[in-house]
Amino acid sequence: MNNILVPTNFSENCQKAEELGLKMAKFYNSEIHFFHYVKTPVDWVRLDKQKEDLYPETKLKIGSAKADLRELEKKAEGLGLKCRTFLEYNGEISNILSHCGHFEHDFIVTGSSGTKGGIRELLGSNVEEIVRKAEVPVIVVKDKDVSFPFKDILFVSDFKEDVTEEFQHVKSLAEKCDARIHLLKVNTTTDYNSIENSLQPIKDFLENFPGLTTYSMNVYNESGVEEGINDFLIYKNVDLIAMCTHGRTGFLSLFSSSTVEKVTNHSELPVMTIKM
Repeated sequence: MNNILVPTNFSENCQKAEELGLKMAKFYNSEIHFFHYVKTPVDWVRLDKQKEDLYPETKLKIGSAKADLRELEKKAEGLGLKCRTFLEYNGEISNILSHCGHFEHDFIVTGSSGTKGGIRELLGSNVEEIVRKAEVPVIVVKDKDVSFPFKDILFVSDFKEDVTEEFQHVKSLAEKCDARIHLLKVNTTTDYNSIENSLQPIKDFLENFPGLTTYSMNVYNESGVEEGINDFLIYKNVDLIAMCTHGRTGFLSLFSSSTVEKVTNHSELPVMTIKM
């Protein structure tokens, strides 16, 4: 992992994402970029300096953002990391994604309002769109404090579609953190099955990873995927939930978008998504 991008609006959960980004960058000896944009009533880049005083609230907001970015830069420098900060005006999610592609980031780490208000507001737009369109893995930090290095990672799939390539990201992260991976298949009311029969697709999937030894296989019959995940979490604490996504829908092919939205919205844990 060579470069990590952290889009932030300096909210509480984004601050958690900033800290996770710094820890991951230190862990991997990666470069880290912090990205923020400010909505302005006029084209601030072309605005005459003398006219900035006509917009005192905007000027104050920009000054505050610059100070916050500078503090993040100092934190990174204090850890011996190479860091760059970016402040844009009236940007969109596409700016973040373009930035990510231009600098060839390996990971995006960002925060959301999580259980307090869904995952909808970040930098004036949707975290969902970052998840949907990002070509690199995304970790969305939620309400719960993040434990890093991760020690237990939950990977949720129905193991019907080939997610071998996407799982490599989870496996690589787990090996670097010396973490255990818990593979979970949730049978819902439409496909209830015996535990033994449901374990077979997981066993078949694991044949692609003969060197993987630190894992568990789990099957739950529940009314929904979210319920299955919650049941699993009753008996086992994990630090991260990992899922694969389809760019064309933004969410898991194996689950409906509404199901994955509920999982992402309601989970207090960090959620990692990998685009298929």
